[in-house]
Amino acid sequence: MVSVIMNGHNAEKYLHEAIDSVLSQTYTKFEIVFFDNFSTDSTREIVESYSDSRIKYFYSSDFLVLGDARNRAITRSKGEIIAFLDCDDIWLPKKLEYQVPLFSDLKVGLVYSNSIFFDNKANHERVLYKHSNQPIGMIFSKVLSNYFLSMETVLIRKKALDKMDEWFDTSFEVIEEADLFTRILFDNNADYVPKVLAKWRIHDESLTWKDTALFGKELKIMLDKYSSIFHDFDRVYSFEIKKVRARAAYREAQGEWKKGNNNKVRRLIYPWMFIDYRLLLVLLFSVISYSRYMKLFNNYKKWF
Repeated sequence: MVSVIMNGHNAEKYLHEAIDSVLSQTYTKFEIVFFDNFSTDSTREIVESYSDSRIKYFYSSDFLVLGDARNRAITRSKGEIIAFLDCDDIWLPKKLEYQVPLFSDLKVGLVYSNSIFFDNKANHERVLYKHSNQPIGMIFSKVLSNYFLSMETVLIRKKALDKMDEWFDTSFEVIEEADLFTRILFDNNADYVPKVLAKWRIHDESLTWKDTALFGKELKIMLDKYSSIFHDFDRVYSFEIKKVRARAAYREAQGEWKKGNNNKVRRLIYPWMFIDYRLLLVLLFSVISYSRYMKLFNNYKKWF
């Protein structure tokens, strides 16, 4: 059975669409574990309007950080496979039908698929992975150096979680799922379904996009943690660590650029500018404002 973890806080806007996308699955052996994180809107009424016995509703009388809320939802799950769906995202009907059978290989701890990122306001969609071949097998180093998973596509084996001392790290605010999935892949195989099986709704208000500097800071904390829990991590994954530190610098530089601290932007990226090509672009364009840069960048994406 699959346990679908749904965490919501004041999630009424798109909630019907998200729940309906799970109930429309062609694979029917699932439960929805809905953990209501202290909502004050109509979230509870919407969930309880469904008569389907596969939906299990839990309410938190205190607001919890997302990692903690997800951990508590998982403890209430009964499935051998864990899936995640945020309340503003969508699954396509055959998602579970295509992904669940891949767990017949007992070495597989995580299965992912392609997805569509969409923006209702801009009437814009883009496919997450442009190429049909994505990494499978022992892909820890690939995911570490250039994280590419999207949570709405991921299924994980519950036994992989049971072997871990920590699930979602509650000290993280924006990279909690990237951290968990990367740690799972340290000693578990991944498999991939080369089909679009989910849709992720783009939000400008997402903390990941609003506080890019925090994203960079948490990446560096993640590296320190891995250095302490994985044997010989700093030596074995020295190249991957450089890639992560370059990505962290890029994110922190974005935060400073938005504030107009262009000199600090250059100081942050200079040590890593030959590790990640984006940093060379930032160095070149940091003489102008971030808003002007983004206009140029978006126009480039539009035309090319």
